[in-house]
Amino acid sequence: MNDDLVVILTAFNEEYKAVLDRLDNVEQHVHDRGTRFDIGTVRGTTCHVAVSLAGKGNQPAAVMAERAIAHFSPTALMFVGVAGALWDTPLGDVVVATHVYGYHGGTSEDDGLKSRPRSWELAHEISQLAQHIARTGNWKDTAPDGAEVRFGPIAAGEIVQNSRSSREARWIREHYNDALAVEMEGAGVAQAGHLNGAPVVIVRGVSDKADGSKTSEADQNWQPRAAANAAEFATYLATELIKEGKHGAMNTRATPPREHVSVHGTGSTIGMVAGSISNSTVFQNVSGQPGTTSDLTAELSLLRKDFEAEHARGQLDDETYEIACGHLDAAGKALASTSPESKKKFVLALKQFSGLVAELTGLVAKVTMLVAAAKGIS
Repeated sequence: MNDDLVVILTAFNEEYKAVLDRLDNVEQHVHDRGTRFDIGTVRGTTCHVAVSLAGKGNQPAAVMAERAIAHFSPTALMFVGVAGALWDTPLGDVVVATHVYGYHGGTSEDDGLKSRPRSWELAHEISQLAQHIARTGNWKDTAPDGAEVRFGPIAAGEIVQNSRSSREARWIREHYNDALAVEMEGAGVAQAGHLNGAPVVIVRGVSDKADGSKTSEADQNWQPRAAANAAEFATYLATELIKEGKHGAMNTRATPPREHVSVHGTGSTIGMVAGSISNSTVFQNVSGQPGTTSDLTAELSLLRKDFEAEHARGQLDDETYEIACGHLDAAGKALASTSPESKKKFVLALKQFSGLVAELTGLVAKVTMLVAAAKGIS
């Protein structure tokens, strides 16, 4: 994990500019496939933010989120911009998604369209921190106007909602009546975060009422204000996330139960405290010399066997299992490589795997020790 960097994606340039206006010392970074990121520090802080333009729609947002997570391994990924209000959320207010609804799932039957919803929930630790920031109001010190922060579900679909009486508008209010706002990217970003074990935060400023006024003069006035408010809260939250992470409070893994395990070293056995470890040997050279790649290869093989056993017991759904297997494969390839970047790729693959199996504390503990061992190998 890159513990001092947060990635922020936006859908269009007004939103992009609102984030960029809050950064200093901005430098451009170009991904090897041409994607551009502007990387700077949030003004007055040491928090690094990489911002990029994803474009409109859940699909391009998901692809960009996947690319950003793989490239930077950030502390968190945010999608920041504007949205339409579904009920009476005041213009200019900021909505932080407690859940993201992907509302374009359903089945067409003789008696109508039946909803097949998908949803993604905001990580508990980030929700708690964001609520705290909203309560204190400190983020408003430089906010463009007196906006409030609201927490609730956001609905993300594939079409621009600009009516309160259309069939689509009625559908959303019937099946997702607790959603505060509607937009077009959150579901894709949330799914990318889920598959990669990366925390995702959707922050939206309300720029219109989704009632036919989207292209009006009022909307043209509110859109930059709403984008600025969302960017202000998001960058403040990003800064606090980095602070919490450096002080150990933003540990996204449950603390595993402790037990005593045996760690084999050169001519000695060392007592360690670890979490839920079974059928595993950790090699540590007490003379101060690092372990070997063959040790890591053996441990990675044991990790895979334990992982497959958890899947066989029904602890993982098939989709998550397949993605996680891909990360283990990537870790194995990195171990076999002689590239200077191989250790970094090995650690990144294991961290991405760990994010997918976060509830299986035994596996997470083993990954933690593998990562520590890898960092000790020169």
